[in-house]
Amino acid sequence: MLVGAREVETFEGARPRLEAIAYRLLGSAADAEDAVQDTYLRWQSADHALIATPEAWLTKVLTNLCLTRLTSARARRETYVGQWLPEPVFAGDRMLGPSDTVEQRESVSIAVLTLMERLSPRERAVYVLREAFGYAHGEIAELLDLTEVNCQQIHRRAKQHLATDRRRAEVDAAAARRIVQEFLAAALSGRTDSLVKLLTEDVVSAGDGGGVVFSVPRPVTGALRVARFLRTLFRPTDAKWEMIGGRPELFAAVANGGPALVMVVGDRVAAVFTLEVTAEGVAAVHAQANPAKLERATRQWAASGPGEPLSGNW
Repeated sequence: MLVGAREVETFEGARPRLEAIAYRLLGSAADAEDAVQDTYLRWQSADHALIATPEAWLTKVLTNLCLTRLTSARARRETYVGQWLPEPVFAGDRMLGPSDTVEQRESVSIAVLTLMERLSPRERAVYVLREAFGYAHGEIAELLDLTEVNCQQIHRRAKQHLATDRRRAEVDAAAARRIVQEFLAAALSGRTDSLVKLLTEDVVSAGDGGGVVFSVPRPVTGALRVARFLRTLFRPTDAKWEMIGGRPELFAAVANGGPALVMVVGDRVAAVFTLEVTAEGVAAVHAQANPAKLERATRQWAASGPGEPLSGNW
């Protein structure tokens, strides 16, 4: 069926919201783009005269496509080399979606996107639609073919799985730069105690190299162990530069609502370290170095004009 200008306009108007939903559901900007494109293909072939509410129709199609992808992703991640981490996106990317409430901002943090891997696909969908996009339980029930009572139960169970006493500190670009500068100075100082002071006692450090770039196979936990690991990680060597394709420049940025240290080699983002900052200190360091998960970040970085690199580069 041919799609007229009005139908194309309707879809393009919905695209940012669809991308934001898909990104939260999948933890991958690349997979989110694919899911939205598949939704468009179904929109092209639909009988639009029978669709009373395009927004609801598109959301339902997209959500079910994402549920299918999540189910197959679980099988793929069982054979994933090393740790699997979400794909980071920089401030200003429409994939981040709405950020008016604390719940919306939290739902797109790297820490929460990582925790959401614990949820079943249906739990994740209910949680995202309710917490990040404010859908009523009755609306979610219709989208997912559930009863409203079942939807409420799933939402409660998902929140219990993700419950934490810790709340991220709110940061803007200036605050993020100060935090990243302090973190980088401590990491490059060679002094373990300088890093320990910045970290919470139960800090976690995890990295994703996708089997392409070396990363430790399991998370490192505890302030002293993480500090020692980071001190070694940030010690400059020719081997490290060869592994990431050259000597990097280091920048401060905001990614997924938190401070981020960005390593750039030439015109390519080689790694993004996102810091989960709380009132007690840095509670998590997530390092994304899988080239396949940095393609969108590289495009956005090139288009944004990143400014001056940090002092104290490798």
